[in-house]
Amino acid sequence: MSDKNLLNYSDYLNLDKLLNSQVLKSVERSSATHDEMLFIIIHQVYELWFKQVLFELDSVLEIFKQKKVRESDVSLAVKRLDRITEIQKILIDQIRVLETMTAMDFLEFRDDLFPSSGFQSAQFRLMENKLGLLVKDRINYGRQDYKNPLLESEKEPVIKSENKKSLFELLEIWLERTPFLLFEGFNFWEQYSESVRTMLYKEEQSIRSNPNHSQKEIEYHLKEHEKAIFSFEAMIDPIKHNELIEKNNKRLSHKATQAALLIFLYREEPILHSPFNLLSKLMDIDELFTTWRQRHALMVRRIIGVKIGTGGSSGHTYLEKTADRHKVFAELADLSTFFIPRSSLPVLPEKIKKNLGYFFNS
Repeated sequence: MSDKNLLNYSDYLNLDKLLNSQVLKSVERSSATHDEMLFIIIHQVYELWFKQVLFELDSVLEIFKQKKVRESDVSLAVKRLDRITEIQKILIDQIRVLETMTAMDFLEFRDDLFPSSGFQSAQFRLMENKLGLLVKDRINYGRQDYKNPLLESEKEPVIKSENKKSLFELLEIWLERTPFLLFEGFNFWEQYSESVRTMLYKEEQSIRSNPNHSQKEIEYHLKEHEKAIFSFEAMIDPIKHNELIEKNNKRLSHKATQAALLIFLYREEPILHSPFNLLSKLMDIDELFTTWRQRHALMVRRIIGVKIGTGGSSGHTYLEKTADRHKVFAELADLSTFFIPRSSLPVLPEKIKKNLGYFFNS
């Protein structure tokens, strides 16, 4: 084989196109602004990482679309979700590089960016939709549909992603199928409920007798405690749980919620290691996207203050709201409210262990 036909590093990575795709808009107005190069590269790198996240996420979606999801499949999904979390950490760290650009540096080319905005990232919207963020739960962007700012060619895949099963929905189906919920001859919920109610009673007494709280603080904590009690009763009673779903206070079905709780409680069982790691990784993804949005909001506040963003959004305020509201798997994290000490857990019968083994390995 001649040297001409050998694969070259530059050709394989298409570096000529990649390294010449940084077009500074400030050049059109005057001379190039130094920090615009950094701004472009940071955001191009974000989009490359978003592409990889979508690649991993699509793989996980395919796994959970199967009628039978074996333990080895769950382990593979965990591995791919773990890769997503490592990418997310890089996304957060990249903000530190962008923060080497000062507010005055940014002002040198900010007007050249109008009306483009990170809000127009179609890949980020795809990630949100594929994870399971619902349109009705989105913070409005300037009183318009979140798809409006996208290019026409980008809208179609985003619209399609709204109508396909998300990871949240596929997880719900998978959880509902686990044989964990069949406790024939085993009064798990009776024993477990007694332990939780005892725990909640002790917490109420601690709130009432706390000498460090004012009466107003005690009343506030008691109201929050009442919510926890009601939430627990909904855990036991499907009718109450469905009422919360109708009020948009919950989304995960009663059966799926119970299955997730049991996976958390019995995570030490060898057959549940992978399911537990799966749920943990989903919470990590939620947490890391929240951290990214918060760090992004702080950076925006530092660089543009309370100005309106280049795309017309409320900048810092909008980003702060999305950090709080755009969570997908928050209900999994909320289940820790009802964890009890291992010493108080009912012993899992061998029959149920065998059923779980059959479900995950057959």
